[in-house]
Amino acid sequence: MNPQLQAVVDSFQSAQQRVERLEQRLSEQEWARRPEPGRWSPLECLVHLNLTAEAFLPRLRDGLERARLARRPGPARYRRDLWGWMIWRALEEPGRFKTTTAAAFVPGTDRPAAEVLAEFRRLQEAQMTAVRDADGLPIDRVRIASPFNERLKYSVYSALTILPVHQHRHLWQAGG
Repeated sequence: MNPQLQAVVDSFQSAQQRVERLEQRLSEQEWARRPEPGRWSPLECLVHLNLTAEAFLPRLRDGLERARLARRPGPARYRRDLWGWMIWRALEEPGRFKTTTAAAFVPGTDRPAAEVLAEFRRLQEAQMTAVRDADGLPIDRVRIASPFNERLKYSVYSALTILPVHQHRHLWQAGG
């Protein structure tokens, strides 16, 4: 596998390990407890990540299919486009930039933690499968629209690098 794509898989796996450590440490009540008013609980952070993955996966699959149809090999080195790099960079340092999320991605906490955790694991595997499926494809030349803002478009490669960084940001917020 391309080393850059392997690094993305490794970052997803690292996020999964952080969630597993939280799972060992937090009780059902602690999962649902907000650290302060206006901030998300660890469970809400995970629900948000699940909502994000659910929204991105169809777009990633479509982008991968378009990259396959291009019938061109992937480059030796992938590059993020400008928007992808800016978002990735902004997310890279937790707490540096605060943003509000679109209403569709605001989490609820009406489900048990075990159910949300199982969904997270399933979606994690689906995202890592998408990264593996991207190997050898020109994914830095195929653009997809952000589910957070349809007018914002960036490459499939950029999206794949943004997703685990976004996860780590919210896991930091969740205390993991």
